[in-house]
Amino acid sequence: MDKRAALREKALKDLRQSEVLMIDGHFDYGNGYHGRVYLNAHQLFRHPSTIWRFAQDLIDLMPGDLVQQTQVVAGPVTGGALLAHTIAGLLDSRRSLTHPPCSFAPFNYDPAGGFTLRPFYRHEIDGKHVLLADDVRNTGQTFARCAALVKDAGGTVVATAEIYDRCEANVDLGVPNIPLAEYRASENYKADECPLCAQKVPISRF
Repeated sequence: MDKRAALREKALKDLRQSEVLMIDGHFDYGNGYHGRVYLNAHQLFRHPSTIWRFAQDLIDLMPGDLVQQTQVVAGPVTGGALLAHTIAGLLDSRRSLTHPPCSFAPFNYDPAGGFTLRPFYRHEIDGKHVLLADDVRNTGQTFARCAALVKDAGGTVVATAEIYDRCEANVDLGVPNIPLAEYRASENYKADECPLCAQKVPISRF
């Protein structure tokens, strides 16, 4: 097993042991679907040292040229933005003191209009190489929406990265995707057809 595969295997084990990645429960995803697998972002960000450790491991998986060329790390609130902010700070510790500091940009979410990028951060992204980060990748739609905002602001997405990839992405942005841990989730169910509900399995609450 190579170093990167070993790092991913350890990360998956750590995520499960810390109850960040929960794979045998009954969860309501809030989008009309239920399932057995859930990334508990509350547990992930409970202790700042946890997200720092996973962000360090994620950077270790990045190609050296990506570490050097990333100028902005951007992510959707809340989990993705926290991860992006941490990665942006840690990237500077991997580069020379003369290297320009890495910037951070959050994508806000408006229930009425989806993700948005404030003018201040649009200016920060203009003409820059942007790494998109999120805590989890499901279908890849969130990354796609954020990438469109980066392009509209004049930036260029160079890669995407996440702590956990559900291996269900159906959107290809044409750039490298770097997951820390990969786990193919079991099937999701429409809420009104959920067999876990039929079996009266309690829904986990946080």
